[in-house]
Amino acid sequence: MVKFLKPNKAVIILQGRYAGRKAVIVKSFDDGTRDRPYGHCLVAGIKKYPSKVIRKDSSKKTAKKSRVKCFLKLVNYQHVMPTRYTLDVDLKDVVNVDSLQSKDKKVFACKATKEKLEERFKTGKNRWFFTKLRF
Repeated sequence: MVKFLKPNKAVIILQGRYAGRKAVIVKSFDDGTRDRPYGHCLVAGIKKYPSKVIRKDSSKKTAKKSRVKCFLKLVNYQHVMPTRYTLDVDLKDVVNVDSLQSKDKKVFACKATKEKLEERFKTGKNRWFFTKLRF
């Protein structure tokens, strides 16, 4: 079987609190681990999408509308839908499985992820990833 759920692949979360949200795979565990004996992946996703920016907005308002809130989660392969898109944002050095163990590590990793995603949004690339799913 071909492994297509690779890092930097954009996916849509199908189950749970973040159902319908877009995320990017940071690390995949095809064979599972001891505590999770099934294929799963570590994802970083968008909890709150940036708002639409218009020309007459002030720079302060534009900065506020360009904010992103993110989440980190270990997700079963059954609960993600892969897309054809990839996101070339390097999150490996920021997010790892150990960052989910304690609250303060997770908060720090989330803030770093948020900065990377906002920086990517401001470049104007990967526009599809930063828009809400309409369903």
